[in-house]
Amino acid sequence: MVKSAKFKLTGREKSELFGEGIVTIILLILLNMSIYVILSQLIATNPGLKNGIFQIKMSLKFGPSDFQIWSWGWLFVVLMAIIDCFIVYWRLMRRYSQMQVRHIIAELHYIAAGHFDHRIPFTLKGQTQRIIASVNALVDSTINSMEEERRIERSKDELITNVSHDIRTPLTSIIGYLGLIENRQYHNEEEMLKYTHTAYIKAVQMKALVDDLFEYTKVRQIDRPLNIVSVDMGAMLEQLGASFELEAQKKGMVIHLDEPTTPLMIEADPELLARVFNNLLTNALKYGSDGKNIFINLTQISETEAEITIANDGAKIPTEALGQVFERFYRVEESRSRKTGGTGLGLAIAQGIIDLHHGSINVTSNDKLTSFVMRLPLKHPKEEK
Repeated sequence: MVKSAKFKLTGREKSELFGEGIVTIILLILLNMSIYVILSQLIATNPGLKNGIFQIKMSLKFGPSDFQIWSWGWLFVVLMAIIDCFIVYWRLMRRYSQMQVRHIIAELHYIAAGHFDHRIPFTLKGQTQRIIASVNALVDSTINSMEEERRIERSKDELITNVSHDIRTPLTSIIGYLGLIENRQYHNEEEMLKYTHTAYIKAVQMKALVDDLFEYTKVRQIDRPLNIVSVDMGAMLEQLGASFELEAQKKGMVIHLDEPTTPLMIEADPELLARVFNNLLTNALKYGSDGKNIFINLTQISETEAEITIANDGAKIPTEALGQVFERFYRVEESRSRKTGGTGLGLAIAQGIIDLHHGSINVTSNDKLTSFVMRLPLKHPKEEK
């Protein structure tokens, strides 16, 4: 926030303005004297004009004593004094405005020299103040754009680093095991099959990472076209719950679905929403496996919005990690992610898809439940073309 202060002239500028006024007054006095002399000579040499002025003078009498308000000399002085005041005022205000512009230009040069946290601090009146406000807003916008560009560049570098790291690890294993086979460094066919199976598992991990990365880059495109249809959200969640039921039983977990008695229709891309719920249910099974339950809750919270919650009663997410779980490649525990084979992109993809639907997603976690709460509009906003 810029602290505004009243515009002040420097001592030198005040002296300059005072000198401007004195010079202007002197020039105007000389000009007035010249005009007076010229008019006096013109009247003296023109009897008709002189007689006309005299007649006007004699007709302008007031009161019982025939008071005359006409006097050629005084009338000229008063008239020229009024005109001179306007000229002096105009000249000084013009010079004052020039000094204001000079200060603004000096402030701009100071900012351009690298002092990007500086803003024009003083306030003026009229259109000049609009210029100052526009300049400050332009500098703020430029700085924000520069910071955003730097952030994007850092983000790209981090993306390349993370992808390189996550691909290099399984790729190293694949090359290592295939190298053993290539060099016939195995004792029997069973050992060779073991090597090929390990290489296959690592290749599957690489494919999962590439698929997730591809999906992540697509959902980050704000102009990605969506296949918007009316979706029965309860029916979709029932199908997803049924598809995960067998895996949940293997882990000793039970999936509970709570939905409205009447169908709740949402305008959305069903394929993308299914990807979101798949990612969240997969996470619940992987990282909530020390719990016993997964809860899916669907409610209509207003005339225009629905809420979907996917929760589990497994181990809580550390408080310091809650603000980072939607960041790409972020893993709460690196060792656990390696064990479960997570890419660290699932929640980032989920958030991207929810954003495309103009909704929101957040997470809460305590000793009882870890809950991912999504809010989606019932009607998909029409995109402006």
